Amino acid sequence: MTASRNPGSALYAPESAPLADTAAPYDLPPPAVHGCWYPSADPSGRHVAFICDRAGVPQLWTGPVDGPEAHRLDADPHPVTEVAWSPDGRWIAYTTAPGGGELTRVLCVRPDGTGRHLLAGGESGTSARLGSWQHDGSAIAVTVTESAPPGHAARYHAEASAPPGTEHAPQWAGRDGRAVLLDPAGGRLGAADGGVRPASDRELEERTLSAYLVDPEGTAAPVLLFSERGAANQRVCDLSRDGRLALVYRGPRGRREALVVRTEDSAVTCAFPVADGDPWIGGFSPSAGTVWLRSDAGREYAALLAAHLDPRGELRTTRVVAEREDCGLELLALGHDGRRAVLAWNRHGVSDLELLVLRSAPPHGTGTGAAPPPSAGDARRVDLPHEVVTRIAPTADPDAPVVALSGSRRHPGVWWLPHGAPLRTPWSSRDEDAFPPGFTPVRPTPVRPVARDGLQLGGWYYRAPGRSPGEPAPCVLHLHGGPEEQERPVLDPLYLELLNRGLDVFAPDVRGSSGHGRSFTDADLGAGRFSAINDVADCAAHVMVEGLADPRRMAVMGRSYGGYLTMASLVWHPDLFRTGVAVCGMSDLTTFFAGTEPWIAQSAAHKYGHPERDRDLLRALSPMSRIDSLRVPVLAVHGEHDTNVPPGESEQFIRAARERGLEAELLLLRDEGHDFRRADNRRLFRRTAGEWLERHLAG
Repeated sequence: MTASRNPGSALYAPESAPLADTAAPYDLPPPAVHGCWYPSADPSGRHVAFICDRAGVPQLWTGPVDGPEAHRLDADPHPVTEVAWSPDGRWIAYTTAPGGGELTRVLCVRPDGTGRHLLAGGESGTSARLGSWQHDGSAIAVTVTESAPPGHAARYHAEASAPPGTEHAPQWAGRDGRAVLLDPAGGRLGAADGGVRPASDRELEERTLSAYLVDPEGTAAPVLLFSERGAANQRVCDLSRDGRLALVYRGPRGRREALVVRTEDSAVTCAFPVADGDPWIGGFSPSAGTVWLRSDAGREYAALLAAHLDPRGELRTTRVVAEREDCGLELLALGHDGRRAVLAWNRHGVSDLELLVLRSAPPHGTGTGAAPPPSAGDARRVDLPHEVVTRIAPTADPDAPVVALSGSRRHPGVWWLPHGAPLRTPWSSRDEDAFPPGFTPVRPTPVRPVARDGLQLGGWYYRAPGRSPGEPAPCVLHLHGGPEEQERPVLDPLYLELLNRGLDVFAPDVRGSSGHGRSFTDADLGAGRFSAINDVADCAAHVMVEGLADPRRMAVMGRSYGGYLTMASLVWHPDLFRTGVAVCGMSDLTTFFAGTEPWIAQSAAHKYGHPERDRDLLRALSPMSRIDSLRVPVLAVHGEHDTNVPPGESEQFIRAARERGLEAELLLLRDEGHDFRRADNRRLFRRTAGEWLERHLAG
């Protein structure tokens, strides 16, 4: 991709680059089991763009809400992660992750599959993120990172010129000179220049995030909206209809903010603390006199906040217009007319969906008396056929949104809700096809362990089919990532694999998880992480005492932060588990900070500790600091293109285990980053982990 200089700006703006047509109309009949998610509706509300993995990798598709004809718009093998249909219906913008890695790019394509071109993220070392469309569809906001400094170009972008057979060399583990590499001879862990760079050096290499308005036709120069050096995160969530204001989501996790930005001069007129989780945190009313936000400022649970703005976008008043005492607002989608909203509440892991009428502040300058404040009318609840809403797509009909659903007995699918009557789209998997032959559906049971310090924990227990209720079972305790993720009652193919092998699964929420209130999420900050490690042991003890799990046949497993907790549990509680499977986990928090992306490090410092000021704490919390306590076999799994948690974190843990005479293996997945997106790799991961756990928990 080429770059052009935006007039009046010293920053480089994206310029669209054409790509080959890879549309594939009606060429793939859907397999019985596939997933569809992340829908975005066209202006009529009768067609949906969505992500589907029926071809083995998440790709961009379209289909009618009430017909079976599905059309693949991009057959490239790069996984698609986000989708947004333009309000005028002419374009579909979407984000892809080349090579399965963390450096994403934004593309556009026409609904018939023609005109596919790259908007942003094609330069070496850059990354791009999808933002909001202008309401007339004339431009889309895109957030772009600056190019990598000289000598630090992204490694996977250079793979095209690598010698044949070396594209996936096992020593590759990062995107630039700051990333951790694996020594091909099995030697010591090091950076590209021979040593791990200290975090203090890396802090001088802050990236710049810049949001631009980009014309999908390529006829107008991009317009800079907002730029910030050293930013951990940035996304344009909405643009006012008159183009004067932008709503920008920014900040590291635990300290997210929504900024109202004047587009004429990039001035921030006001800022609001907002909740972690889904980044699409709100939008403007039609007159821009009100901004609606999902916020947990000063609260245990996120609620719907209405902020009244003056004509310059500055704050007048705020008020909460929708809240619940025992659960938080998880998803917020504003209707196309700006006068309706669809809300999804997270109640102990299960979604409640409701439609809400919004009453905005009147247009600026109308009337002579005091303006009535923004408010909300009565909510209308919508009954759902499955447990969890993962995405809401408003349509032209405010009473007929489209939602993505997951559940304990179905693969992800898209549902149309005309007048509250949920209808499965014909191209989504049928519920009866959710399970492969020989697999039995399992509905999990909620479990509420209590930690040793009295904190109430949560989680879901999956009982292997055919096991009598009173029989203690071999059990895998599975830990989610984040740490702020949450266990939900959704169909996880990994759990199916384990259950089909006769292993129970307990998936707990230890402190630090979301969905249980802000105090619970913050309870693991800093030294509180020692208590989170103890929570794992307390959860294992709970299912043992309840007679569910066999104390002699317990294993621990987790991904990302859950991978870290897996390693930590094995060395802090060495006699509790018979084996462990750590997926993309951090084994040493100091080398993690030295090797991860700078923006990941900035966000992680809030959760784990500062890499310089809290060096002793990070060392004490690192599994590698207690590696001599490891006593059981361990399997590690990592994506070769992971720059969030570089593969060196798994490699050094496995190497140390082997040096101590323990059975230890590392599975490195090709063309994967921090998330495993390709069907063949996901199957390989599940089979390898299942065989390992079944073998070590037998007898």
